[in-house]
Amino acid sequence: MLEGLPDMEAVYRAEEMRAGWEPNTKVVIADLYTSHGEPLGLCGRSLLKRTVQQWQALGYTPQVGLELEAYAFLRDAADKLVPYDTPGAYVYGTGSAADPRRFTDAIWRKATEIGFPIDCFTSEYDSPQFEFTLTYNEAVKAVDDMFLFRLLAREIALEHGIVLTFMPKPILALSGSGLHVNFSFRDRQGHNAIGASGSIEPMTELTCGCIAGLMHHHRGLAGLVAPTVNSYQRLKPSTLSGYWCNWAVDHRGVTTRLSAEGGAKARIEHRMGDASANPYTLVAAVLQAALLGFTGKYALPPAETADCLEHHDAKVGAPETLSEALEALAADQKFVAAMGELLVQNHIGIKRLEIEKTALLEGDQLRDYYIYYV
Repeated sequence: MLEGLPDMEAVYRAEEMRAGWEPNTKVVIADLYTSHGEPLGLCGRSLLKRTVQQWQALGYTPQVGLELEAYAFLRDAADKLVPYDTPGAYVYGTGSAADPRRFTDAIWRKATEIGFPIDCFTSEYDSPQFEFTLTYNEAVKAVDDMFLFRLLAREIALEHGIVLTFMPKPILALSGSGLHVNFSFRDRQGHNAIGASGSIEPMTELTCGCIAGLMHHHRGLAGLVAPTVNSYQRLKPSTLSGYWCNWAVDHRGVTTRLSAEGGAKARIEHRMGDASANPYTLVAAVLQAALLGFTGKYALPPAETADCLEHHDAKVGAPETLSEALEALAADQKFVAAMGELLVQNHIGIKRLEIEKTALLEGDQLRDYYIYYV
C-alpha cells in the first residue's frame, strides 16, 4: 500500500495444472513474484517452499498430513443460518444418519473424480461437525491439495443447500474446529526420520528438537496459526484444542502430540492451528518453529503427565485474545526473522484492523462476519 500498489505476477508451472470441479475448467496454484521477478515477501506458498528447502539442506524432506474440521449450516424459512440437522450423528459416523442430504458423499465423488488423495471423511465429536482428512504427502503438495479441496467442498456443499464453514468456533456451546498439522521427514535414504520415536524413550535428536521448537515458540506461533478473533473462542483450557504449551505421546489433550506409532507411520501432530489461517503460512510456521528447535538444540521440557481436562502439568497457555497473540508474535524476534519480517508485519497490521472491525460484534454477528470466508 505504501509503495503505490505495484504490480505482482502470479507464476505457475504448467505441469501442475489439474482438472477443475466446474465443467471444462482447470485449476492451478501460483507463486507471487514482484514485477522485478523476485519472490514476493508476502507469499505464504513461497515461504513454505523456502522452508522445505531449508529442511532439505539438512537432509530432510518434510511430509505433511492435514486434518480439516468444519460445521454445516442451513438457512431456515426466515433466511437465518441454523445448524444442519443430523439426527443420528455420532463421532466418526458416516451415512445418512450423519448426513441426511449426503453432501459429503457428493464432495467425495467430485474430489475423487478430479484426483484429490483422500484418507477419510467422518462426522466429528459434535453435530453437525465433520472432519475431512487428506492423504499424507510432501509439504507443498499437501497444502495445495488442502487449499483447493476446501474451495471444492464449500462449493459442492452449497449446491446441496449447506453452508460449510471451517471457522474455529461457529457454535460457542460446542467443540471448536481445528486444522491439525501432522508432519514427519524423509531422510536421504527415503526412511521416516521420526521413525525411531514411537515412545518417549528413545527419541531421536530430530524429534526432540522439533517438539522443543514448537514448545519454545508456542505463544508466538499462535498469532499466525490461530489468526482471528474467533480463534480465541476455541483456544481454551480443557478443550483438546492446543491451548497448553505441552507435549506427550498419543495424548489428545496436549498441543504437540507424538504418535505412538513408529516406523513409516511415526509423526508429530501440532493441534493449535485452525483453518482461518493461510494454510501455507500455517504449515510453514509449524515447520519453522520445529527447525529453530532442531538447529538451535533447544532443550526439551518433560512430557505432560496429567489428563489436561481436570489437571495439567503445563504452566503456560496460549494467548487469551488475538491482540495478545499478535503481541507475542511481534516479541518473538527469532521466529519473526525465520518467517520473514515483511510477511509478519503485514499480517500484524491487517489483524489489528480486524480487531477494530469486530470489537462490537458478538454471538451470531461475529460468527457471520467470519462464516463466509473461512
